Amino acid sequence: MTEPQLIAPQSGSANEKIIVLVVDDEPETALSHAKYVNRVAGFHTGAIANNGQEALSLLTRAQRSGSPFDLVLLDMTLPDLHGIDVAKRMRGLGLTTDIIAITAVRDLAVVRSAVATGITQYLIKPFTFAAFSEKLENHRRFMASMHSTGSDTSQAALDTAFSALRTSTASASLPKGLIAETLTQITEHLASQPERRLSATELGEELGISRVTARRYLEHLFDAKNVIKQPRHGTRGRPEYEYQIAPRA
Repeated sequence: MTEPQLIAPQSGSANEKIIVLVVDDEPETALSHAKYVNRVAGFHTGAIANNGQEALSLLTRAQRSGSPFDLVLLDMTLPDLHGIDVAKRMRGLGLTTDIIAITAVRDLAVVRSAVATGITQYLIKPFTFAAFSEKLENHRRFMASMHSTGSDTSQAALDTAFSALRTSTASASLPKGLIAETLTQITEHLASQPERRLSATELGEELGISRVTARRYLEHLFDAKNVIKQPRHGTRGRPEYEYQIAPRA
């Protein structure tokens, strides 16, 4: 078996990120997906597997080491095992890592089988980065909701958690006038400097957008609990707020 291909995170410590295993037999496609992962704030590609057996080996070794993967991006058409078989073997080994299936296959029977194995989301090739990042953001919200319930939960808490996986498109989940790509750009900018607090004016100047536009996106991120907002002390006149990327729950 070849050694896994590791992808360095763009910023921050890998220990603070959601660690992802990318599984795809096409090297260029796998690398592209790995880079997509690293572009989404709070996520990091831990390794790339080029077939099903390698994926299972990496998952098992990571679990035994005490540093399991948090998410698997799993291609359905691998040279040695079908993606559904990989998912079944994962569950048989007691590996409960969440899976997002990636495939060009549109067969409904395959989709149903994927859902039956515990695959939480599905990406149909070809897809845009906006669609890709939406799935990862859905996963982040789902995990945050699940963790916030503690050891006991309620029907309402479970409904809230699973609703995070049901958004249809990135743009559909945004308020009117907001663009998914711009939201991703702003989120990445804040996440690249997690200790820094920026006002809407400062963010607008750094990204080349107006203060009003920057503030709309920052307020949306604040409402979604993705950033922290607090008054900036020592300013005269109208109160000014500063925003900072929220730490991972």
